[in-house]
Amino acid sequence: MTSNTSDTPAGNATDAQREAQRLRDLTLLRRVRDRMDREYTQPLDVEALAAGVHMSAGHLSRQFKAAYGESPYSYLMTRRIERAMMLLRRGDLSVTEVCFAVGCSSLGTFSTRFTELVGVPPSVYRNDPLLAAESIDTAGLPACIAKQVTRPVRNPVRNREARTP
Repeated sequence: MTSNTSDTPAGNATDAQREAQRLRDLTLLRRVRDRMDREYTQPLDVEALAAGVHMSAGHLSRQFKAAYGESPYSYLMTRRIERAMMLLRRGDLSVTEVCFAVGCSSLGTFSTRFTELVGVPPSVYRNDPLLAAESIDTAGLPACIAKQVTRPVRNPVRNREARTP
């Protein structure tokens, strides 16, 4: 008689199955993340992203947050703000034009998110050469490193009630 513990072949098969499922889920999550990186200018929502990988929206959100440390919506907005920062540094587009160019449909939401992530409103960022220069020289850095060092960091003050004393 074989029990279902990890010391038995049946237990190992179950562990192997769980690991295989985890790897399949990570592959699907990578597809979702890659789609957001590619299609950030499109109207994307969690339901559409989940349908694209045959998951429920709730399951996708939980798995994405566990894998990447932030919700799919938060990841998408961070990507949009990164692109907006680059467009605003160029200086040839208005804040409204940048908002719509990066896939946001509400100037108010865009400005609020931009301010949360960058620390200043987009109009101030666009008009201040010191902020736009970012004080970070990325010339000569590989693109993957430049992207990492210029990525906006979420402001932890936003959700004060969630903090533990």
